[in-house]
Amino acid sequence: MTRMYLALGTLLLSACGEADYDPRGMRHEETLLSVSATGQEDTKPDQAQFQAGINTWSKDAPSANAANRQMIAKIVAALNQAGIADKDIQTRSLTVQRVDWGDRKGQYQAGNIINVTVRDVDRAAAAVDAVTGAGANIMSGPDLRLSDPEGAANSAYAAAYKAARSRAQTYADAAGMTVARVISIRDAGGTQGNRYLPGAVPVAPPPVVEQSAANGSMARLMPGETASAVAIQVDFALIPKERS
Repeated sequence: MTRMYLALGTLLLSACGEADYDPRGMRHEETLLSVSATGQEDTKPDQAQFQAGINTWSKDAPSANAANRQMIAKIVAALNQAGIADKDIQTRSLTVQRVDWGDRKGQYQAGNIINVTVRDVDRAAAAVDAVTGAGANIMSGPDLRLSDPEGAANSAYAAAYKAARSRAQTYADAAGMTVARVISIRDAGGTQGNRYLPGAVPVAPPPVVEQSAANGSMARLMPGETASAVAIQVDFALIPKERS
């Protein structure tokens, strides 16, 4: 019995002499520093998207649908005339329904909404004028976009990491230590205009609101700049400065 206690005591002493295991990968002489930082890149939008369409009414569904086809064809032709290619015009919805309320009760309503991509933001106002001039009575947008959203986001992430590294250096200098290495980098996501970048908590986009198009020319679009704002967390390992 005595020999068993002695053996157990020797085993415990041996274990105490070993370095503790750290699942984060930290070494015995290192200190963990976790830094949160943000970065932002402001970029002028170079594209625009908007939705336009037409509602038509008639005494029966075929007549309402035929009238709608004629009107949407006129709208598409006006877009083509404004320099918008067919590949940038996409049907968003087609509807035919009986009207059971209001002054048009008993008639049929046909609707057609298209999504339009304008690859030169400076021509967006002219494209909107083209569809309203062709008779569109549904209008939503425009939504200003970046043709290279990933490039703008990457610039924001680079700025965020630079800020994190600078802050880590500040901590290290104040503590008389040196930044030895990066342990981990965690992407906390961010936003780009009204869109969430990968890594952020998913949130449903706001619904598209249809509204009647105003008469006359649309005011000149002011593209401004779209902010790509991101956040990251970086774990650094600090070590004491070598003393001479």
